[in-house]
Amino acid sequence: MSDPKPTVSPAPPAFESRDPNAPGFWDERFERGFTPWDQAGVPSAFKAFVDRHAPMPVLIPGCGSAYEAWWLAEKGWTLRAIDFAAHAVEAARAQLGAHASLVEQADFFTYTPPFQTGWIYERAFLCAMPPSRRADWLARMAELLPAGGLLAGFFFIGDEGSPKGPPFIIERAELDALLSPHFELLEDEPVSDSIPVFAGRERWLTLRRRAA
Repeated sequence: MSDPKPTVSPAPPAFESRDPNAPGFWDERFERGFTPWDQAGVPSAFKAFVDRHAPMPVLIPGCGSAYEAWWLAEKGWTLRAIDFAAHAVEAARAQLGAHASLVEQADFFTYTPPFQTGWIYERAFLCAMPPSRRADWLARMAELLPAGGLLAGFFFIGDEGSPKGPPFIIERAELDALLSPHFELLEDEPVSDSIPVFAGRERWLTLRRRAA
C-alpha cells in the first residue's frame, strides 16, 4: 500500500488589496468569505473572564463578526463593537440582531466611545496590523483606558517575528516591552480552543492600566 498523500490546504483567493491598514483589505476578504481568523463562536477564555468580573463598559475594536459582543449584549453589558471595514460591520450587525445598534463603523485610532471604558477586549486586533502601528495601538489603548481599566484578551505570540501577515506575530519580550510603560500584567493563561491560524501561539493576557 502506498503512503497517503499529505493534505494540502487550498490556496487563498487572489486579492487586489494588500494593505491591512486599509478598510478595503478587510472588506474584500469579508465579501469573498475568506475569514480564517473567525472563530464562529465565543472562546472559553473570554467566557471565563466574564464570569469572574462584574459588568463594566466594554470596547471591542476590530470586532469582525462580533460573536462576543452579542454574548455580552445578551447578558446586559454596556458595550460598543467597532470596525473600520463596512463588510465587517455588516456581518457584525447581522450577528447581533436586536443589538445591532451597538456596532459602529469607526477607526479605533480616532474613535471615542460614549462611556468611560472599563475593559478593552483584544481579539486578533493587534496582530491584524503591521508592526509599524504597534506604538500607535499602545498609545490609543492607554488613552482610552483610565487608571485601573483592563486590557484583556488574546495575544498572538511567537519566538520569531515575520514580515508576512496578517496575522503578524510578536515576540514575547517585545510585547512585554511594548505594554509595560502603561500596563501591569495580572493574568497570563494558555488557550485551549484556538482556531488553526492561532493554534499554539496565543495566550489570554489580562493587563491593568497603570496610574498616569
